[in-house]
Amino acid sequence: MLAAVLGSVLAAAILRGLTGFGFALAAVPLLSLVVSPEQAVTLAMLLQLMIGIRDSIALHAVLDRPSLARLSIGALLGTPVGVAFLTVLEPSVMRVAIAVIVIVGLVFILRAPKKAAADRLRLAVPTGIVAGLFAGLAAMPGPPAVAYYLGTDRPANVTRASLMIFFFVTSLIAVPLLFLNGAVDLTIAGASVVAFPVFILGTAIGTRLFRRTSETGYRSLAIATLVLMALAAGIRGIAGLL
Repeated sequence: MLAAVLGSVLAAAILRGLTGFGFALAAVPLLSLVVSPEQAVTLAMLLQLMIGIRDSIALHAVLDRPSLARLSIGALLGTPVGVAFLTVLEPSVMRVAIAVIVIVGLVFILRAPKKAAADRLRLAVPTGIVAGLFAGLAAMPGPPAVAYYLGTDRPANVTRASLMIFFFVTSLIAVPLLFLNGAVDLTIAGASVVAFPVFILGTAIGTRLFRRTSETGYRSLAIATLVLMALAAGIRGIAGLL
């Protein structure tokens, strides 16, 4: 079982290092083959929390701080609302809705010209709120934040770094809630410590691949990954409704 966990973490970490996002998208389904879904989500969140401390130091020089701060404030506001809505909304229905929203949003992103980051800054807090809602409802904060940065003229390295730190912030919000719900136990905490070096290795491999990727190549890869996130959410939601 340990080998399967470490292999899953390695593969997902390579994707994260390459794009700046998508770790949970890849890791949770793979980890769920050998542990429970709740344990898979908790392990992914703990790993992102642990590496986020290192990333905050390593990436501080290339962050888009104005947008990142506003996205984080929005996520802090939106996540509790999303969690509250869980009591009245069916998560499977919300996953399907999120998938549709992401696909429609992507169409607009692809058709509209990219705008200067300063021009889109007023959208950062609302985007963060939506990301928080998605996180609380379906553990999917990624699509709104990714779509936000893809719609700006920020270089790929700034987009990637800002997304990495944004997901660190969302894990800071989520992990205390997981503790309160009893999802973090000694087994999962121990597994995160064992898997962390593999997580660092995978991220390093992905980073090397990123450095060989052009701006256009990064944008295409990010869009493809975002589409996969939407499809995965939609399939998971439909499966939950059947």
